[in-house]
Amino acid sequence: MKKAFKRLLAVGTICFLFVVQTKAQYALSESFITQNLNDAMAQIAYLAPNIPADQLPRTFENGKPISSNSKWWTSGFYPGTLLYLYAYSGKADLLEKAKEKLQLLVQEKDNTTTHDLGFMLYCSFGNALRITGDSVQYKPILLQGAQSLITRYNPITKTIRSWQGWTYPVIIDNMMNLELLMEASKMSGDPKYADIAMTHAHTTMKNHYRKDMSSYHVVDYDPKTGGIVAKKTAQGAFDESAWARGQAWGLYGYTMMYRETKDKEYLQFAEKIAAFILNHPNMPKDMVPYWDFNAPDLPDSSPYAAQYKANRDASAAAIMASALLELSTYTKGKQAQAYVRAAEKMLTSLSAAPYKASLGTNGGFILQYSVGSIPHKSEIDVPLTYADYYYVEALMRYRQLLKNGTL
Repeated sequence: MKKAFKRLLAVGTICFLFVVQTKAQYALSESFITQNLNDAMAQIAYLAPNIPADQLPRTFENGKPISSNSKWWTSGFYPGTLLYLYAYSGKADLLEKAKEKLQLLVQEKDNTTTHDLGFMLYCSFGNALRITGDSVQYKPILLQGAQSLITRYNPITKTIRSWQGWTYPVIIDNMMNLELLMEASKMSGDPKYADIAMTHAHTTMKNHYRKDMSSYHVVDYDPKTGGIVAKKTAQGAFDESAWARGQAWGLYGYTMMYRETKDKEYLQFAEKIAAFILNHPNMPKDMVPYWDFNAPDLPDSSPYAAQYKANRDASAAAIMASALLELSTYTKGKQAQAYVRAAEKMLTSLSAAPYKASLGTNGGFILQYSVGSIPHKSEIDVPLTYADYYYVEALMRYRQLLKNGTL
């Protein structure tokens, strides 16, 4: 009897340790996440009066709010943020404000002049469909948006064109617009959208990435032959540099593509991108990256408190944190733990000064110190609507992981 009891005790101890270890995988507390989501709602409430009725928030610069019309690529992030916070709080006023702004975006479903329809429509109407379940209202908009997006696909280059100008430019950001296409195939039962998304993703794997798993910003193609004209940057420090937000887009995009396809090639690719980011010697200790990992103005070392302003990009950290949390659910053991720990560090840093704005400041934006494009001298050291979106998304994802260990 005593031996049996000892064996039972040993098994119980092992089970207890397993539970403790599983719970300890997530080091941030529920109260930490709740507090920061509550603060986000307070800031969003402060932001609302600064937005013209026919506009969407973009940034806050030189003491003035800057907004955009629906055609600007960031137009979908504000309603998407409102919808995340509605899903968290259940507060009807957030849903109503989101619906008001969604009305401005409906016309973009027919826009064939941009590759950014995923950002514009999926971060907004995609969230609306998922959170409200209103397929009658939102499904047709998403399907038409996907149809508009694939008009930019070239079967010779096997990519979706990004910008006008150049020859046939494709930017790494475009990986983020593929989720709209993957969802469109699920909604419609038509595989053409997913086929184009997967083809674009594989072409990008082949041509955008260097041996060290850093990504070019722009690959310019010959639309007649499919050959490569040039590999360049527009927003990075120089052509061979690793623009931080571009690395974040790739990490998020390939993690998403694994979720949608279960193709392990995408998972392995996302893991390699994560390794490049997390092991880079120029990643600061607080895990909020400099705007470019190879920027010429980096300090000799990366001390915790040095050069927070123009050189740091809080938006890149927010995107990375959200992607790493999802990626952690597709891996196991030490690797999954490393992704969670990195995301936790990013969220901890972003949730405190100097990155998190004091309530009632920063024009109502949540985060400070993001970078749009240093080479274009645009949106440097300012809040950005997409930084707030991915920060809130990362908090929501972490909250879900605390609840049941999966997304």
